[in-house]
Amino acid sequence: MTAEQPKNPLHGVTLEAVLATLVDHYGWEGLADKIDINCFKNDPSVKSSLKFLRKTPWARAQVEGLYIATVTTPSTVWGRLPGASQGSSSA
Repeated sequence: MTAEQPKNPLHGVTLEAVLATLVDHYGWEGLADKIDINCFKNDPSVKSSLKFLRKTPWARAQVEGLYIATVTTPSTVWGRLPGASQGSSSA
């Protein structure tokens, strides 16, 4: 296995960071709409969600898939970061 994974958007990103990014972008309610799991619907917290996701491979796969779709889609989370291109010029 190679040490570098340049095309893997999850490489070096913790599950906690993935979850934080999705909660920032969608909010808990929006995340629950996208992925139908109780830990996002009933009294959601990062701690309880991480515990569930670490024990439940199918749920973790859905969260990671949504993260990849979110960060690789233009004008989403990364488009709002300082210094990122917003797609329009001010000239």
